[in-house]
Amino acid sequence: MTSEKIDKRYLSILSQIEEQHAKNDESSFDINSRVLIIDGLNTFIRAFSANPSLNDDGVHIGGIIGFLKSLRFTLNRIKPTRCIIVFDGMNGAKRRRKLYPEYKGNRKVKRGFNRNVDWGTAPQDEDQSMKLQLGRLIRYLEELPVSIVSIDYTEADDIIAYISQQLLVDSRIIIMSTDQDFYQLISDRVTVWSPTKKIEYTTEKIFLEFGIQSENFLTYRVLSGDKSDNIPGIQGAGLKTIKKYIKPITENSCFNVKDLINFSRDTDLNYKLIENIKNNELTLKRNYLLMQLDKVDISNHNKRYTQQALKREIPRLVKYKFSTMFMQDKLWGQIPDMDSWLIEFVRLDRFGGIYGD
Repeated sequence: MTSEKIDKRYLSILSQIEEQHAKNDESSFDINSRVLIIDGLNTFIRAFSANPSLNDDGVHIGGIIGFLKSLRFTLNRIKPTRCIIVFDGMNGAKRRRKLYPEYKGNRKVKRGFNRNVDWGTAPQDEDQSMKLQLGRLIRYLEELPVSIVSIDYTEADDIIAYISQQLLVDSRIIIMSTDQDFYQLISDRVTVWSPTKKIEYTTEKIFLEFGIQSENFLTYRVLSGDKSDNIPGIQGAGLKTIKKYIKPITENSCFNVKDLINFSRDTDLNYKLIENIKNNELTLKRNYLLMQLDKVDISNHNKRYTQQALKREIPRLVKYKFSTMFMQDKLWGQIPDMDSWLIEFVRLDRFGGIYGD
């Protein structure tokens, strides 16, 4: 793309933003009208795992560059008025591990995230590179017009759910994550953007893909378990089997875990899955407590912290600081035209400016 075309495109976008600014004043513009909430660690680990990019010094930068590219692509696709990035806090899994000590236990020994990088010859080993890139990524994000939220002893899932279900109740919410736990939150107001499938999951899309209503997705997950979080389900509870023998879960009405237990107790059906459900009610109740996000169990202190984080003035785009780090890390091989690449962040920055004027 020539510089003349880039300039015209840039000016066109700025013109649209100015028109938006002219139409809105402080009393009418709502920065939270269309909010993109990003599952930060989920996005970073996916980028680090899949992107083998190296800079000119042979240093792996896949976590940083993969995250930034995914963020920029999603902003362009979703066009939010605000972007909130949520990271797991230190010891975030502590509360759930009190309920189930093996929760996420399978993640402690995971190695070999990015097999396309020769870690034997790389300047840093894999663990060191991952920690350094995550820390550096936060520095980049601090120079962009996004809100960052992280609370110790609290998982990102809970914060995202609290924001979408209890704080921004009048907002159109798009959650970006590959974690299917968020499918239980999908409604006419909340959707989930899958950055790998490039699909925005709505209530209709959930039913088309799974044959289960989004309001019953938690019940399905409680039955099937979650291998990624090391949560075992009920033996024999695959999706096809569940839909075949537990028909109410596919119907257009709420069928929660309590309904499931009552169904298994009252039915005359003599199937192995039904018998396994009857014999494992405690497992179902435990899984519900581990997985449910509708009414998250976080302290009032952490709720207030989240409220304050969302009320703070949204950071402005600091292009020269972002550019300085960009040059220091030699990212130009992956983003050769940074000015054009930053256009979506300029757009987002102007929304923040309207809010802060």
